[in-house]
Amino acid sequence: MRTALTDLVGVRHPIVQTGMGWVAGPRLVTATARAGALGILASATMTTDQLRSAVREVKSRTDAPFGVNLRADAGDARERVRIIVEEGVRVASFALAPSKELIAELKDAGVVVVPSVGARRHAEKVAAWGADAVIVQGGEGGGHTGEVATTVLLPQVVDAVDIPVVAAGGFHDGRGLVAALAYGAAGVAMGTRFLLTSDSTVPDAVKARYLAATANDITLTRAVDGLPHRMLRTEMVAELEGAGRLRSVYRALRRASGFRRISGLSWPGMVRDGLAMRHGKDLSWSQVLLAANTPMLLRASMVDGRTDLGIMASGQVAALIEDLPSVAELVARILAEAEAARALLGDLARSSSPPRPNDRTATPSLSGDR
Repeated sequence: MRTALTDLVGVRHPIVQTGMGWVAGPRLVTATARAGALGILASATMTTDQLRSAVREVKSRTDAPFGVNLRADAGDARERVRIIVEEGVRVASFALAPSKELIAELKDAGVVVVPSVGARRHAEKVAAWGADAVIVQGGEGGGHTGEVATTVLLPQVVDAVDIPVVAAGGFHDGRGLVAALAYGAAGVAMGTRFLLTSDSTVPDAVKARYLAATANDITLTRAVDGLPHRMLRTEMVAELEGAGRLRSVYRALRRASGFRRISGLSWPGMVRDGLAMRHGKDLSWSQVLLAANTPMLLRASMVDGRTDLGIMASGQVAALIEDLPSVAELVARILAEAEAARALLGDLARSSSPPRPNDRTATPSLSGDR
C-alpha cells in the first residue's frame, strides 16, 4: 500500500509504531521494521549510551528503515541528535515540536523529521519550519493528549499543511487505516495496539490488565503531572488523584530519586527537565517533579509489572483489543482488513451510482468512469 508516507521514509506499509517509553525497544522496533512498517525507538527512557546501543542492535537485525523518538526539550537533545546522525537513523520523531534550528540540522544530515502535534496551529508551525511530515494525535490517543477528537483534528490539519499527515489516536485495525486515508492522511500511527503484541516486552500480567479494560477503565487525568494524560485507571492513578499536596511532594521526591539513579541524570538536570515541561503551564512543584520522573511511574508497570505502583498510558482503543498477535501477524491483518474495507466501499459506490444513459443495467467503475 503506497502512500506519501511510504515514499518518504522507505517502508512498505503506511503504519507507524510509536515511540513508547520502556516499550518501544529494539525487539519491538525490529519486529515492526521487518513487517514493513515504521518502528520508532523511544529514547527518553534511555541514556545516550543505551540509545546508541539500541540503534546498533536494530541495525544488526534488519536493514529496513526505522526511527528514534526524541524529547526536544531534553537537556541532551543535541547529543541524541548527533547519535541519530552518526548512526544513520532514517527518521527522527518528536513528542514536542523541535526548534527550527534542530529541524534544519537533522534535514541537512538527511534525516526525515516527523514531529507529533495535537493542534492545527502546531502542525502549521512545524511545517513552516521544514518538517517533512507530521503525526497528528487526537484526544483518543494514549499518554499526553489533547481534547479534540481525531475525526475533527485530522481533517483540519490535512487541509492546513502540504506535507504528509499521519493520523494517531483511536486506530487499531484496517478499517481505521482506510478511514484515515479517506480523510487525506498518508498513514496511521499506533501505540497501544503495538504494545499489545507478543513482540512487546511488557510483562504478561500488564498486558492482561490492558486486555481486560473496558472503555470506562480508561481515563484522562491531570493528577500525574498536571497535563492531560490518558491512561488506565490504576491504583496509583486513584491515589494521585486523591493525594494532598504534601503527600504528592513526598511521593514525587521519592520516585524522582529512583529515576535519577536509573537514568544517570543529576538533580539539577531533572529539575531543568521538569521546568521545561512547566513552561507556559500552571503546574505545582509536586507536578514539576512528577513531570520530570513520569518515566519512573511508567517503568513500574511497563518493566517491573507493578500495576499497583505505576501508571499505564493507554489509548481508548484498548477497550477494543482482545488478542496478542505478533507484529507480523498484526500488520498482515491490518492490510487484509484494509483491502476488504476498500473493496466494500467500491461495491457500495458501484451499487449506489446511477446507471449509464445508454445502458440501464451497467454500473460505473470505482474510478468514476461513465
